[in-house]
Amino acid sequence: MRKREFPELHNHSPPAFPNSSNETTIYRCSPLNAAELNVLRAQYEKEGEMVGVQTKFNYAWGLVKSNVRADQHLGVMLLSEIFRTSPERRRECLYYLALGNYKLGNYAQARKYNDALLENEPANLQAANLRALIDDKVTKEGLMGVAIISGVAVAAGVIGGVLLRNLGRKR
Repeated sequence: MRKREFPELHNHSPPAFPNSSNETTIYRCSPLNAAELNVLRAQYEKEGEMVGVQTKFNYAWGLVKSNVRADQHLGVMLLSEIFRTSPERRRECLYYLALGNYKLGNYAQARKYNDALLENEPANLQAANLRALIDDKVTKEGLMGVAIISGVAVAAGVIGGVLLRNLGRKR
């Protein structure tokens, strides 16, 4: 069976596997426009229950690149299916599962997939850059969480102090 080509996607064809050297390249590939994503969706839907792994991967890739959270979520779900059911394709899925989970804010999952990739390919610069991004987000969100908790504690202390002072005056 001959693989169908998509001339509409000539600038966006998914690489067999990413390999890049800096943070900006993680998002360098812009999201597909609606027409391009519809080409991938149409092919995926056309194949129905007999959808090929490559078609599913291409559609998931396009979804993960999207700026729409629901698309990213569906892309991660499709990649997870490929990861579970096609052991020979796991390597291809790892980076995009890490990227999709990162974009969704699932940093623990993103780190799990990215670390698995780096374990097998320690020289993969794009995965190393993604690891730094994940670590940075976790640190920033952790610091923000500490700041929020600290703010709540200070507010509780102030309110508690006022209440105690008012109780002392009433006696």
